[in-house]
Amino acid sequence: MADLSVNIAGIDFKNPVSTASGCFGYGEEFRDFYDLGLLGGIFVKAVTGSNRDGNKYPRMAETASGMLNSVGLQNKGVDHFCKHIYPKIKDFDTQIIVNVSGSTIAEYVEVASRINELDSIPAIELNISCPNVKEGGMAFGVVPSTATEVTRAVRDVYKKVLMVKLSPNVTSITDMAKAVVDGGADVLTLINTLLGMAVNAETQRPVISTVTGGLSGPAIKPVALRMVWQVFKAVKVPIVGLGGIMNATDAIEFILAGSSVIQVGTANFIDPMVAPKIVEGINEYLDRHNIASVRDIIGALKVS
Repeated sequence: MADLSVNIAGIDFKNPVSTASGCFGYGEEFRDFYDLGLLGGIFVKAVTGSNRDGNKYPRMAETASGMLNSVGLQNKGVDHFCKHIYPKIKDFDTQIIVNVSGSTIAEYVEVASRINELDSIPAIELNISCPNVKEGGMAFGVVPSTATEVTRAVRDVYKKVLMVKLSPNVTSITDMAKAVVDGGADVLTLINTLLGMAVNAETQRPVISTVTGGLSGPAIKPVALRMVWQVFKAVKVPIVGLGGIMNATDAIEFILAGSSVIQVGTANFIDPMVAPKIVEGINEYLDRHNIASVRDIIGALKVS
């Protein structure tokens, strides 16, 4: 068996396969399917400062080669997470990383400060695709200066590994990557969902209540791969790659493009066993190519 272990920013992952925030709950939901210790990590669903009920239904829809969602960061807030969720997941035999979201910089800082106190959480994943309510609803992660500002504010209070999840809905992904690294990001996660919409021709209405939502699944994979490759060349911090990973071949493509760790998202809704299957598939690939360690293929894409 090949060596599947990777280390990013001082965090040891037993393998590069993790699950994406919003697509795996808090991990507990999948315990009946397999041993969660088979995973390199779990990125749990978003945590905000206070309770959010999420958007009105319908808020998810299947599209060609993908899924559109506008759930709206539904969760019970950071107090509930710390008191009721954390005790249930803190002893999982895998890395647990919390996705942190907010509508103001102060909310991001509040949530990050609380999560910083939890011993078994080695990192947070800052979701800067959230709308900034003080700036008319524009996402924090679409303007470099704002992205730097929110990252730096969280960096000041969060003392562990800071991952920042980048939005693809920008003019230049490399400019955004450099902006959050300047703000203190240790690791970059990319990509978040692409903005899209679906229409019901018979009713002549949008399919989801918010009209537009986030597109995920195989449809976005080529865009995600391109952005991972560009960012890998532009900055010197580790990358967690995601966007349409459905099988081991997809995962390997992301690793070749520059991802040290990958996240499996939408595929979990189709096959709850997909993540451990990807772990096995990566190992088979490395053995077949006589590669001793998965670390040997990170960013090893041959372009000339």
